[in-house]
Amino acid sequence: MAWRQVATRDQVPAGTGFRVEVDGHPVAIWHTEGGEFFATDDTCTHAQASLSEGGLEGYLCICPRHGARFDVRTGAVRALPAVVPLRTYPVRVEGDAILIDWTD
Repeated sequence: MAWRQVATRDQVPAGTGFRVEVDGHPVAIWHTEGGEFFATDDTCTHAQASLSEGGLEGYLCICPRHGARFDVRTGAVRALPAVVPLRTYPVRVEGDAILIDWTD
């Protein structure tokens, strides 16, 4: 595994997403109200919108363009119009550092 720090805890308030770029690739870091962190691609598979600009309800991120929903734990589509799941990345938190496994 190739762990890379992509953010710090204070950059991602609970209940939100935060966009980072890793080697030019947009990734969303999600912080649930329950305190868990997840990472997915930030681009909606339906309409090329930034998912981190949408909302987070529980484990579902919501595309701001057409309302597609994805499970941030698995990347699975939970509401149309998207039909292609998101890529997800393993996350590890060490102190204040948020790291993802970036083995692209």
